[in-house]
Formats: sequence, C-alpha cells, structure tokens
Amino acid sequence: MTGIKIAAAGAMEWQVSTGKAGRLGGAYRRRSRAAHGRAFGLALGLVLLVPATSALAQDADALSFDQARERLERVSDALAAADANLRARQDLSDATARLRLPEISLEARYLEFQKTLSLPLGSLAPVGEAFGIESPLRFQERDRRLRPVLTTVLPLYTGGQIPAAQAAAAAALRGADAERAQQSQKLTSQLVQAYFGQGLAEQALSVRREVRDGMRQHLAHAESLEREGFATRAQVLQAVVARDASEREYQKALNDRDAAAQALALLLRSDGPVTPITPLFVVGTSPGTLEAFTRAALERHPQLAQLRALDDQAGAGVRVQAASLKPQVYLFGQYDLYREDALLTDTDWAFGIGLKYTFLSGRDRPRQISAARAQQEQAQAALREAQNQIRIGVAQAWNALETARQQFLLLDSSIEQARENLRLQELAFREGQSTSLDVMDARLGLGAARVEHAHAAYDYCVALAHLLELGGQSARFGEYIRKADHRVFPHE
Repeated sequence: MTGIKIAAAGAMEWQVSTGKAGRLGGAYRRRSRAAHGRAFGLALGLVLLVPATSALAQDADALSFDQARERLERVSDALAAADANLRARQDLSDATARLRLPEISLEARYLEFQKTLSLPLGSLAPVGEAFGIESPLRFQERDRRLRPVLTTVLPLYTGGQIPAAQAAAAAALRGADAERAQQSQKLTSQLVQAYFGQGLAEQALSVRREVRDGMRQHLAHAESLEREGFATRAQVLQAVVARDASEREYQKALNDRDAAAQALALLLRSDGPVTPITPLFVVGTSPGTLEAFTRAALERHPQLAQLRALDDQAGAGVRVQAASLKPQVYLFGQYDLYREDALLTDTDWAFGIGLKYTFLSGRDRPRQISAARAQQEQAQAALREAQNQIRIGVAQAWNALETARQQFLLLDSSIEQARENLRLQELAFREGQSTSLDVMDARLGLGAARVEHAHAAYDYCVALAHLLELGGQSARFGEYIRKADHRVFPHE
C-alpha cells in the first residue's frame, strides 16, 4: 500500500502548476487516474514478488566481514599449506634439539666363513717327521656365526656443526611462521577486494537501475508531451537514446555484480551465493602518519621476518661448512650380545674416545664455504631491497588511502548538488523551461556521482587493507570497520 500512496502523491504533483503548464493540468489530471491503476498493479506485483525474494535471501549466506574472514581462514588451501609447512619446520627444529644425545645402534651379521692357519713346528720339526707330521701344520675351519653387536657413539666436539644445524632449523621455523603470517595477511587483502567488491557492484547496480527507471519515466513524459504538442520529436528521440544507453549500463552492472558474487563465493568455498552485510565504509579522519606506518612495516612485515630468517639460515650454513675443516671428537662403546659365536679376534666389550679428521676430500670444502657465504650475501641484499620496496609500497598505499578518503568526503556535497540539479531540471522541463537533454544530463550526473562516491569508499577499503598488510597489521581491519563514521549502503 505504500507504493500506491507514493504513486498517488507523484500523480498529484503534476496537478500543481502555473503558467504554461496550467494548460496541461487537465491532461495531467486525466493521467492521474491511470497512474492510480498502474500503481495498484505495481503494488500487487510487489506483494506477489516478496515471498520469492525472501526465499532467495534465505538461500544466500549473509556474512559480516569478520565472519567471512573466519570462514576464509578455515577453508583456505593456501593457509592450510602454510600450516603444514610450519608443522614440518617445527618437527625438524625439535629433532635438532637431540643432536647431542648419544647414538645407539644394533648391528647384527650372520656370517659364513672359512679360516686357514699355518703353524711352523720349528725345532720340533724332526720329531714331527718321525711321526709323519709335516711342517708347517695347516688348520682350516669353515663355519657359520651370528654376530650381534651394540654400538654407542656420543659426540663431544663437532667443530660447531651441531649448534649451526640447530640455529639453521630454528631460523627455518621462524621463516615458516613468517610465511604463514604473510599468507594470512594476503588472504585478508584478497577478501577485502572480493567482499567489498561485491558491495560496490551492488551499489553500482542499484544506481544503474534507478537511472534506467528514471530514463524510462522521462521517455514516457516526453512522449506524452509530444502528443500534446509541447515536445518535439527530436526530444523524444533523445530520450529513447538515453533510455537504451541506461539499459545497456544496467545490464553491464548486473553482469559485473554476478561476476563479483561468484568470485566471493569461490573464495569462501561456498556452494551458494554470499551476501555481504558489512557496507562500504570510510573513516573520516586520517588513520595515522606516514612515518608511523613506515616504522610499523619495517618492524612487522612478514616478508622482512622471512628474509631475516633466511639470512640466519645462510649464516648457519657458513658455520656448517666451516665445521668440515675441523676435527671431530667422540666417545664410543661396543658390547657383544652373543659371545658364544664370537670370533677369536672379537672383544666382549670395548669403550674409548675417538678422533676423526678429514685431510683430503673430493667435496672441495673451501669452495663449499665460499658458496655458503655468497648465499648469505644474497639474503642480506634481498633484505635491504625488500625494506626499500616496502617503504615505497607504504608511501603509495598511504597516499592512495588519503586520496580515497578526501575524494569520498568531497563527493558528499557533489551528490547533494546533483540531486538538487535533477529536481530543478525536471521541474523546468515540466514547465517547458529546459530540454529533455538537460534532464538526462542531470540524471546521468547524479548516477555518476553516486557510483564515484561508492567507488571512492571501495578504494579506501582496498588501500586500507593494503596499508595494514604492509605493516603486518591486517588483523586490525575490523577495528577500522567499527570506527567508521561514513558508510555506503546499496539503495542509498
């Protein structure tokens, strides 16, 4: 019934006129009754359409931005891969903590052997000859034996290889943790683009729909005035062209909205559509100084933490290679578990201290050390380059954020002026004081200002997400949503 009252009010508006439009009063009063009929039919159609619209709304999954972010962290395969890598590095780091413990091994060999012994008789040779025994005596034994031996080795000095390996594993763990954090930051920025991109598409679709409906209404008015002799054929054709153009823009906006909705649903691994309920927003004040964001980025950016960990790994690699030029000292022990099968030369047990030093190796150990140092220099250079690139990125993101914020605030007054201009142009057209082209330009100007206003809010959200990502603070995006003092809703 509200739609009927609005339509009736619109029809009554046409009856109040003076001057030239007064001669058209009778025609407009006749059309008011027809408008009542059309309004009643439109209201009935809307009533019948409400259940279907409600059903579609129920099928869509309505999510706030925080809820969408929680879902993305649960379903993201990229984050799952980063988690698996982090667990692997944690296990490797835990494994290196036991490198100083003794290594105990059991070696079991089953032998089939033959042993030949020669025993010269010496001064007893003449006696042996008397009994037919030749010198030397020869003994031959062929047998099978089981030789289980328990061996223990405890490293005492490895030239720094063990602490270097532990440091490398710890650095790899820090790198994996930084990689996981970086992936989480990237996902937040991707979600901002997809989530608020759909909100922008909804806003653009709403504006294009209103422009199209307004152009249709303007065409109907122009055709009515042409029949009564108050509008030219050229003005009607201008209205037709504008109506067709607005229809094309509406269809394009509809397709863009569908594409944005599909992108968000796929990102969240949703089987059905997702309805964003957090609107586009802008915080009217500056979020902070460029210097503050730059300092935060240089301290917290996950990529820098990852590169620092890579530098530490490379340094540990240099120490590992240098350890190969040093001797190794160790304790060892052996115990025979089956003495009954022991050979003549086998011991029952043994323990002692050992020293191992490699004099010559085909690995070319000096070049291995040189290569490890070059890798460390590469990591350090990459770290310095990343720091510079992050400074550039923060400056660009901060300026993009400020530009979007200022554009949004300035467009507030532009929209109000565009609305007032459209109202005046429509009144002037009814009075015969302006052309059809003036009305169309005014309507298109209002639509363009509203779309630009929404786009500025979207640019603000994206720039804010990028700025927080560079500073390693993507988790704070929700705080800015709650602090927002400007919001852009569809159908606004």
